[in-house]
Amino acid sequence: MSLLQVNNIKKIYTQRFSRQQYVALNNVNFKVEEGEFVAIMGPSGAGKTTLLNILASLDRVTSGEVLLDGRDMGSIKESELASFRRNNLGFVFQDFNLLDTFTLKDNIFLPLVLSQENYEEMSAKLQPIAKTLDITDILEKYPYEVSGGQKQRCAVARAIITKPKILLADEPTGALDSKSSNNLLNMFESINRSGQTIVMVTHSSYAASYANRVMFIKDGEVYSEIYKGDRTRKEFLDKIVSNLLVMSDGGVSIG
Repeated sequence: MSLLQVNNIKKIYTQRFSRQQYVALNNVNFKVEEGEFVAIMGPSGAGKTTLLNILASLDRVTSGEVLLDGRDMGSIKESELASFRRNNLGFVFQDFNLLDTFTLKDNIFLPLVLSQENYEEMSAKLQPIAKTLDITDILEKYPYEVSGGQKQRCAVARAIITKPKILLADEPTGALDSKSSNNLLNMFESINRSGQTIVMVTHSSYAASYANRVMFIKDGEVYSEIYKGDRTRKEFLDKIVSNLLVMSDGGVSIG
């Protein structure tokens, strides 16, 4: 059984006053296997953010189902959703979402504090992660005292310290310079090699080239997808760019 199964989902928004309907997602089907690194790409308004919000249990489908490890996320009660997210999902956002009044260490500890873990357990979990992400020497600093790249690495630490089943990343390199982006993507690659499943929404072909598979969304539907396979990153990047060009011209390319 796949770790994540998205079965024939549709999402329709109804405008409050005019009652006009907008179909954000239509007949979307795909699976994500444990240990995969999947990038989702597409033009603005294609439905990428809506899809990510549904995978994050922040939004509900109009029809269809999303199964995480066999559990239908649509059947989870509202009162249980916060706990479900904390125990199963990790989040990395473009704007970091760190609290300026907390040290970086306390920001990373936050999901564990909410799960009522003790300090010794939290510290033991953080130590190897901080070493891997090269943030050990800044943990006592506050977010406004460090660079964007350092903030994002701390956001990644917060996302993976709970050992989530899936790490969801929404434009994680969008607010970073090229050097910080490269560092973050290399860390994603390393985390993925250790077994972490990642689903990343991105506009960046370069960022997507770090994934094992790229899924293209257009007009609320899965348009095509490509696998890296034995390609080098440069070859995969070229294939991604080629697919984006084909998509913009209205053709279909899968390979």
